[in-house]
Amino acid sequence: MLSASARLIRLLSLFQAQRAWTGAELARRLEITERTLRRDVDRLRSLGYTVDSTSGVAGGYRLGAGNSLPPLLLEDEEAIAVAVGLGVGPAASDGGNDIENASMRALAKLEQLMPLRLRRRLDKLRATVVPVLQKRADIRLKAVSLFAEACADRALLRFGYRDHHEVVSSRRVEPHRVVQTGQRWYLLAWDTDREDWRTFRLDRIVDPEPTGAHFTPRRLPHGDIAAYMQHALQISPYLHHARVLVHAPVAALDGQLSWVGGVPEAVAPDRTRIQTAANSLDALAVWLGCLGHDFEVESPPELGAHLQRVASRLARMSGR
Repeated sequence: MLSASARLIRLLSLFQAQRAWTGAELARRLEITERTLRRDVDRLRSLGYTVDSTSGVAGGYRLGAGNSLPPLLLEDEEAIAVAVGLGVGPAASDGGNDIENASMRALAKLEQLMPLRLRRRLDKLRATVVPVLQKRADIRLKAVSLFAEACADRALLRFGYRDHHEVVSSRRVEPHRVVQTGQRWYLLAWDTDREDWRTFRLDRIVDPEPTGAHFTPRRLPHGDIAAYMQHALQISPYLHHARVLVHAPVAALDGQLSWVGGVPEAVAPDRTRIQTAANSLDALAVWLGCLGHDFEVESPPELGAHLQRVASRLARMSGR
């Protein structure tokens, strides 16, 4: 039998799914007597929920919009924060994958229990907040759960992985963490065939399944997940990697780093080393040329030579 606290949570979830119930049906769902049900309903009322009751053979209970959210569950600011996290802007209600749909259902249930003052605040947010979203990755909640469970259980996985050219390769991996960055979901894992760490976009993974084997977790090369993912997503995918020493403090480079992948490292009050990358030397040359600060190319040598050629060409074109 459920504990009293667990019953209250279960009772509340039943009211969220269906606002009106007969007493007999609620008691049956909770596996308690109708007398115990009456005590539980009284407990909900003491927490601030409005629960109307009707007597008679067909009598029952109906949950109304509460006058206040119980402090032990959610305070006003916590309720608004949860609603914002679930998504309150126009783009949040235009349909999407099942994770977004589940978020919308959860938000609808939360709104039902909000007092009027909070619903008004939420309506103002919905009317004025306009999230500008990137294209959503088509991720299924079932897939996220499968990978998360594999990480927790240290279960070896096999799956197909579709690259940028739609070519599918077979992979066997030791899953480490599921990572969400913006609109994308990734699986951070050790690829057993390539003997190296890899990041896999979840929307490109095909037919994942456990092999039945388990593994001992490995240490990440960058020490922590955030550092590794920053390096993997900003640097690793590109063809040309570069390291430059910029004659400026890190704070002076915030604007420039926002439009090119780069990992800054303060090496002196007025010196910042940046690891960056691009798919062409021309792209690196354009970014460095627009940097607005002096710099030294530490690697690779071909980038320095390319910058000299670009500088000479620009000098000729300017008539100097």
